[in-house]
Formats: sequence, C-alpha cells, structure tokens
Amino acid sequence: MDKPIRGDAEAPVLPTPEQAPLSEIIDALAGGRITATTLTELYLARIEAYDRSGPALNSVRTLNPDARMIAGGCDGIRPSVERPLAGVPILLKDNIATGDKQPTTAGSLALEEAHARDDATLVKLLRDAGAVILGKANLTEFANMLAVDMPSGYSSLGGQVKNPYAPDLTGEHGIPVLQPGGSSSGSAVAVAAGLCAASIGTETSGSLLFPASMNGLVTVKPTVGLISRAGILPLAHSQDTAGPMTRTVRDAALLLNVLAARDPLDPATQKQRRPADYTEGLAADALKGARIGVPSNPNDPLNDCFYGKLLPDRVKVMTETIEVLEDLGAIIVRANMPTLGWIGGPGTTMAVLNRNPLSEHKGTIARPPVVFLYELKHDLNLYLRDWATGTDIKTIADIVAFNQANAEKALRFGQDHFLAADMTRGDLSEREYKSARAMDLLSARTRGMDAYMSQHRLDAVLFPGAAGAAIAAKAGYPSVMVCGGFISGTIDGKDTPDYPLGVAFAGRAWSEHKLLRLAYAFEQATRARKPPP
Repeated sequence: MDKPIRGDAEAPVLPTPEQAPLSEIIDALAGGRITATTLTELYLARIEAYDRSGPALNSVRTLNPDARMIAGGCDGIRPSVERPLAGVPILLKDNIATGDKQPTTAGSLALEEAHARDDATLVKLLRDAGAVILGKANLTEFANMLAVDMPSGYSSLGGQVKNPYAPDLTGEHGIPVLQPGGSSSGSAVAVAAGLCAASIGTETSGSLLFPASMNGLVTVKPTVGLISRAGILPLAHSQDTAGPMTRTVRDAALLLNVLAARDPLDPATQKQRRPADYTEGLAADALKGARIGVPSNPNDPLNDCFYGKLLPDRVKVMTETIEVLEDLGAIIVRANMPTLGWIGGPGTTMAVLNRNPLSEHKGTIARPPVVFLYELKHDLNLYLRDWATGTDIKTIADIVAFNQANAEKALRFGQDHFLAADMTRGDLSEREYKSARAMDLLSARTRGMDAYMSQHRLDAVLFPGAAGAAIAAKAGYPSVMVCGGFISGTIDGKDTPDYPLGVAFAGRAWSEHKLLRLAYAFEQATRARKPPP
C-alpha cells in the first residue's frame, strides 16, 4: 500500500489553487482537501476563460481528451512516496511525444496530423508518478529554429502566445510588444496564468530560461543528460534538454525528483549524477559563504555586470539582487569571463555567443547557428523515422516542401534555417560542424565556465534574465532561474506595464542541487514573484 506523503484532512480547502505552489497542491490532494477532478475542472475552466476567451493568451495548443477520465481515476489515489504527483494536472510543450490521442506537432502545420508511437520517457515518468497530462502547450515553431525573424511564441499551427503581464499590448502585425519568451512560451504562460499546476518545457539555448524570466517563474535548465530526451522532437542533441516550469523553487525540485532518471534510450543519461532528493537542503541560509561570480566589464564599472550596458531598470534589479545576496552572506566575486564577450563593445561577440539564434538583445545575433543547423537535419530525420506516425512527413526535406506548397499559411516568417539545414549531409561528418562543436566546448566549457569557476572558486555564476543562456547551453551545464524583480520601459515606442525579470544561477555539470539551494534562499528572502494582473 502506498505511503501518504503529508496531508491534514481537517485543514481548510486549498485557497486559490490557480496560483498555489505545486507543493501546496500536493499537500491538499494528499489530505483529501481537493480532488484531481476538481483541480482538472478548475484548470479547464480557466483555460476557457483566459486562454480561449478574455485576454486570449493562446498558451494551450490542445487539450487531452482523456484528461477528465485520468483525473477521475486519480480521485481515490492520494499522492505518496511511490506516486508523488497523483492527481496533479501538468501541461507538456508540444514537442514532447505522447502515445495517446494528442498529436505532437512542434507547432508546425506540416506535422498537424503527426502522432507518436509511444510516450517520451519523461512522460512515462510523469504518468508513473500519477500526473494528469492536461494537454500540450504552444511554442515557438520547431523550438525557434524555423526562421530567423520568427517572434517568440509564434507557430504556424498554434498562432501567437501572449505575455499575461501585457496581453493587449501589440505592435505591428499583431506581434506582442512584451514577448512571452520562447520557445517554451506556452509552457511558461500557462503556469504564470494559473492554467495548470506546473508544466514541462524544453531548451536548446534559452528556451526555458527566457520564458521563465519573462513570466516570473522558476525553471531548471538541467545538465544535458539529467532528463532523458527520448521522444522529444529535437533541435540539436548536443544541447537539447527538458525542464520544469513552476511557481516556486521547491516545486521545481519536486519535479526534478520525478524527471531525473537514467534511460537506455538516451546515452547522455548514463553519466548522470543526482541526489536522492532535490528538496533536501533547501534552506533560507543556503547563501551564507557561497561564492557567486558576477561577469564584469572592467571598462565600464558603472555597468560592471550583465553583458555591458543594460537599461536602468534592469541594472536596478540586478544591483538589488547582489545586495540581497550579500545580505544573506554570499561573497560576490566580480571578474571578467574572457570567452564571454560584451555585447555592444568593439568586436565583442565571442565564440561562445556566436551563431546562436536566441538573444534578448535585438539584432545582435545574425549569423546562422552552425552546430544547430547540422544537428537539426540529423536529429529531426531520426525522430520522424523512429517516433512519428500518422503523417506522410518523413524527413526535413518533406517539411520544407510542405511549407513551400502551403506558403501563405506556413511561411509567414520564412524557413531560412530549415533550408540551410536541409543542405547539409545529415550525417554530421562535415568538418565545419566538428570544428564548430569543438569550439563551442572549448569556449563555453574549458575556457569558459570551468576556468572561470575554478579560478575564482565559485559556487555559481549570476546572470540577468537569459543573458547567460548560451554559455551554459553550449557547455551542457545547468542554470536555475528565479524571479528577481519587476521592470518596465518603452519597447517599439510603447510603454509597458511592470513585467518580471529573472535572475539565473549557473554552474558546472550535475550541480542542480546546489543551484536550487542558492535560488531557494534568494527566493525566500525576496518573494519577488507576483502573478499577472
């Protein structure tokens, strides 16, 4: 018989479950104060009211037709050590395979009818833990790898996801002035708006960190190999990973406990190192004595961190963040990271940032991502061969041809990355690919994070928003994002309301447990997150 986790049947009904932490939802389910069916119906009603109607956030691409049935089957099963997520409704990014009635499309019209032969490994783990798979979340099409100019949160199949902090603020052609972040935009917006208890997104470079920052959430971009990628529609295997989207640090740790497991279908997981429980050691005093690196520009002491010059409100949030860290006993180490480069300075975009499609700094990255282009064709063709069913699309060339034949609907922003990827051999034998990947590892890992953290004896490196996404992603190293504060400004000539800015703690391989502790202590001291209005 399953051993219950916690719960008090005499406690009052869970208040405001739409914004409650996952840990409180689990406690309420364990104590019989709410049922899986009640929770599922609540989220479905909120999706109808806020995602389909009202501000029309458009974060949920499709709902699981079996969600109510699954929830009903969980009503008599309370969360336990064996089934820690029993009855918890969770959304999946629509590039994560489910072997059920839901398609797996990556937001592409070409894959509208595509289903999967089986659940992705992480979906099996969620189901085994008792989770109710509520549906699939919208995303930037093909994880923001179809076209250079595609806005975050847009896909030809799913349309445009809106940021819940300013859903009505749009610019030219209906594109949100305040980005929802991508590519895991729907996963983030749904959690921020209280449309699910938690969600799962994916990242290749910034696709978890960016939307988490823009929506005031916690995410873990894990070490590559901590969470199996088997059954995830790929972008580039050297950097791809999945990760949780939650409202608190503890919630992210709870999900990592379920998701982090070795998998024979993903060789990267065989070197995995993890603690028995990621929630162990989460304490308010965890920052005491921790050495936190702040990449600094020696030529600009007034903006001595965070990629050179930032807008004043961002500098204010980061300055206040550092003050909090110091007040909590952390040792701040300001030092330049030689391979990082400083956006905006002469000749500054170094190899670690070069050719990366994601940037919070508009227009700074223009060249195609070489490693991504080569791996995209190789990896996507394998996924379509081994996982996809119910579709005539078998290769990336088929997707390119379909898009060209349906250009009016499918190619609003073009498909320049796919065209370039389809020109590669698809077997990763090209010298350019091998040299580019070697340079990534040298600049991001050997001369980047490893050298910087060793030289200064650091426990973590601090970045604003997704600014440090590329160096951690190329190294395959983890980052934990937590809300740092709120900012506002003028974007494309329009004034924005207050919206979140996250702060990210990055570290070396398999250091998620340490980063979670640091982020937890900061979160408990600041309580910076505020739900969207």
